[in-house]
Amino acid sequence: MRSRFRSDRRLTVRMGITLFLLGLLYVGFVAALIAVLKSWVLVVVIVAAVLGAQYWFSDRIALFAMRGRAVERDEYPELHGVVDRLAAMADMPKPVVAVSEMEMPNAFATGRNPDHAVVCVTTGLLRRLEPAELEGVLAHELSHVAHKDVAVITVASFLGVLAGLIVRFAFYSQLFGGRRDQNTMAVLAVVMGVSAAVYALSFLLIRALSRYRELAADRAAALLTGRPSALAAALTKVTGDIARIPTKDLRTAQAFNAFYFTPAFGSEPGISRFFATHPSLEQRLDQLGRISAELGEATAPGAPGKG
Repeated sequence: MRSRFRSDRRLTVRMGITLFLLGLLYVGFVAALIAVLKSWVLVVVIVAAVLGAQYWFSDRIALFAMRGRAVERDEYPELHGVVDRLAAMADMPKPVVAVSEMEMPNAFATGRNPDHAVVCVTTGLLRRLEPAELEGVLAHELSHVAHKDVAVITVASFLGVLAGLIVRFAFYSQLFGGRRDQNTMAVLAVVMGVSAAVYALSFLLIRALSRYRELAADRAAALLTGRPSALAAALTKVTGDIARIPTKDLRTAQAFNAFYFTPAFGSEPGISRFFATHPSLEQRLDQLGRISAELGEATAPGAPGKG
C-alpha cells in the first residue's frame, strides 16, 4: 500500500546503498568468523537467531526497554484521535498506539512494516505539547513507518549489534576464561579485531543514513500536515526541555537515539555531532523554515521562521 506521505527518492537511494554496503560487510564478517571459528554451523545459528529476534521482535524489545505499553482509546482518546486522523490523511494502516511513562519528552516508531508498526510517545511529551505540535511529531513518526526506514534501520543495526555482542563475549572470555593456550588467545584476538572493525564501519553507515532520514521525516510531516511551524515549535520545545534533564537520567535512553524524534542529549554533543543519529536543531529548523515559506504559511508565535 502506498501512503500519501511525499515520497523521497534520495532517501530510498540512501537506504538501498546502505543496505548494499552493509550486506557486503555482513558477508565478509560471516566469512571471517567461519574461517576463524572453524564452524559454519555455529556462526549461521548465532547470526540467524540474532537477526530473527531483531526483525520479528524489535517493536516489543523497544517498548520493553523504554517502559512503553500499548494503550486503548478510552485511556488516551485525544492521542488516538490524532493518530486516527493522520493515518487517514496518509492513507496508511493505523499503527499500535503506545505510551511510555517517562518524563523525558520524546517519541519513536518501530516495527518491521506498516502493518506491524508501533508509535510510542512519552507522558513527558504529552504534557508539554500543544495539539498542533503533537500532530507534527506524530506525523514525523508515521512518515518513518510509511517510508519503511524504521525497518531498514532495524535490519541495518543488526550487524552492529551482533559485532558488539561478539566483541563483548570475546573480551569477557579473555578476562574470565582461565588459562588458555596461545592458539585460543590468538583466535579470540582476531575475533575481537574483526568484530570491532565491523562495528565501527556499520556505526558510521547507519549514522549517515539516520541523519538524512530525520530530515526526510520532518519534510514529509510538514507537507502532510501543512503546518511546518508547528513541527518547528515542537522541535524547539522538546530539544530545550531534554537539555534540562540530568544526563544521568538520559543514559538509558541514549541507546535508542536512532529511533527518537530528537536525541536524548543533556547538552550539545560538540565534536560527536559528526557521529550523531540526528542532524542539528539548526538544520532541521532551517529546512522547516524553507518549507513554511514555500507553502506561504504564516509563522506561528514562538516558532522560528526561515533561518
